[in-house]
Amino acid sequence: MSILTMAMIEIHQLEGFDPQGRSFNRNVEVYRSDKGFSTRFQYEGVSAESASFVTISEAMADLVRIIQLKGFRKLRTRVNFKGKRYLAERQPWMDYPEPQETKDNKG
Repeated sequence: MSILTMAMIEIHQLEGFDPQGRSFNRNVEVYRSDKGFSTRFQYEGVSAESASFVTISEAMADLVRIIQLKGFRKLRTRVNFKGKRYLAERQPWMDYPEPQETKDNKG
Protein backbone atom coordinates (compact mmCIF):
# COMPACT_ATOMS: atom_id res chain seq x y z
CA MET A 1 0.00 0.00 0.00
CA SER A 2 1.50 3.33 -1.03
CA ILE A 3 0.92 6.58 0.80
CA LEU A 4 -0.10 9.49 -1.40
CA THR A 5 1.99 12.55 -0.56
CA MET A 6 0.36 15.91 -1.16
CA ALA A 7 2.06 19.29 -0.94
CA MET A 8 0.21 22.61 -0.90
CA ILE A 9 1.79 24.72 -3.64
CA GLU A 10 -0.58 27.66 -4.15
CA ILE A 11 -3.42 29.52 -2.49
CA HIS A 12 -6.09 31.07 -4.69
CA GLN A 13 -8.67 33.65 -3.63
CA LEU A 14 -12.25 32.66 -4.48
CA GLU A 15 -15.09 35.12 -4.31
CA GLY A 16 -18.71 35.22 -5.32
CA PHE A 17 -22.11 34.68 -3.72
CA ASP A 18 -23.11 31.85 -1.41
CA PRO A 19 -26.42 29.95 -1.70
CA GLN A 20 -28.12 32.58 0.53
CA GLY A 21 -26.97 35.39 -1.79
CA ARG A 22 -24.31 36.77 0.56
CA SER A 23 -20.98 37.82 -0.90
CA PHE A 24 -18.03 35.76 0.33
CA ASN A 25 -14.28 35.56 -0.07
CA ARG A 26 -12.29 32.44 0.87
CA ASN A 27 -8.98 30.75 0.15
CA VAL A 28 -8.72 27.67 -2.06
CA GLU A 29 -5.71 25.50 -1.37
CA VAL A 30 -3.99 23.90 -4.37
CA TYR A 31 -2.17 20.61 -3.79
CA ARG A 32 0.25 18.63 -5.93
CA SER A 33 0.58 14.87 -5.63
CA ASP A 34 1.75 11.97 -7.76
CA LYS A 35 -1.71 11.98 -9.35
CA GLY A 36 -1.66 15.67 -10.33
CA PHE A 37 -3.22 18.84 -8.92
CA SER A 38 -6.29 19.06 -6.69
CA THR A 39 -8.04 21.85 -4.78
CA ARG A 40 -9.80 22.21 -1.42
CA PHE A 41 -12.34 24.76 -0.24
CA GLN A 42 -14.21 25.35 3.03
CA TYR A 43 -16.91 27.90 3.79
CA GLU A 44 -19.05 27.74 6.90
CA GLY A 45 -20.50 24.19 6.83
CA VAL A 46 -19.60 23.55 3.19
CA SER A 47 -16.41 21.81 2.15
CA ALA A 48 -15.45 20.63 -1.30
CA GLU A 49 -12.48 19.00 -2.98
CA SER A 50 -11.73 18.57 -6.66
CA ALA A 51 -10.49 15.43 -8.32
CA SER A 52 -6.85 15.30 -9.45
CA PHE A 53 -6.00 16.84 -12.82
CA VAL A 54 -2.96 17.49 -15.00
CA THR A 55 -3.28 21.28 -14.58
CA ILE A 56 -4.24 23.65 -11.79
CA SER A 57 -6.79 25.30 -14.10
CA GLU A 58 -8.63 22.00 -14.59
CA ALA A 59 -8.64 21.30 -10.84
CA MET A 60 -9.96 24.80 -10.10
CA ALA A 61 -12.69 24.49 -12.75
CA ASP A 62 -13.76 21.15 -11.22
CA LEU A 63 -13.98 22.70 -7.75
CA VAL A 64 -16.02 25.62 -9.10
CA ARG A 65 -18.42 23.18 -10.79
CA ILE A 66 -18.81 21.26 -7.52
CA ILE A 67 -19.64 24.33 -5.45
CA GLN A 68 -21.92 25.73 -8.16
CA LEU A 69 -23.96 22.53 -7.73
CA LYS A 70 -24.26 23.53 -4.05
CA GLY A 71 -25.73 26.91 -5.03
CA PHE A 72 -22.70 29.23 -5.17
CA ARG A 73 -22.82 31.82 -7.99
CA LYS A 74 -20.82 34.51 -9.86
CA LEU A 75 -17.53 32.89 -8.91
CA ARG A 76 -14.07 34.14 -9.75
CA THR A 77 -10.56 33.24 -8.61
CA ARG A 78 -7.00 34.51 -8.68
CA VAL A 79 -3.73 33.16 -7.34
CA ASN A 80 -2.52 34.99 -4.22
CA PHE A 81 0.35 32.75 -3.05
CA LYS A 82 2.81 30.64 -5.03
CA GLY A 83 4.53 28.58 -2.40
CA LYS A 84 5.20 31.06 0.40
CA ARG A 85 5.49 34.05 -1.94
CA TYR A 86 2.62 36.54 -1.63
CA LEU A 87 1.68 38.00 -4.99
CA ALA A 88 0.06 41.11 -3.47
CA GLU A 89 -3.28 40.56 -5.21
CA ARG A 90 -1.77 41.63 -8.54
CA GLN A 91 -2.77 38.56 -10.48
CA PRO A 92 -5.71 38.74 -12.90
CA TRP A 93 -9.11 37.37 -11.96
CA MET A 94 -10.48 34.27 -13.67
CA ASP A 95 -14.29 34.53 -14.01
CA TYR A 96 -16.28 31.31 -14.27
CA PRO A 97 -19.49 31.07 -16.28
CA GLU A 98 -22.72 30.29 -14.54
CA PRO A 99 -24.03 26.75 -15.02
CA GLN A 100 -26.33 26.41 -18.00
CA GLU A 101 -29.98 25.94 -17.17
CA THR A 102 -31.79 23.16 -18.96
CA LYS A 103 -35.44 23.20 -20.02
CA ASP A 104 -36.13 20.74 -17.17
CA ASN A 105 -34.96 23.07 -14.38
CA LYS A 106 -36.38 26.36 -15.68
CA GLY A 107 -39.78 25.55 -14.20
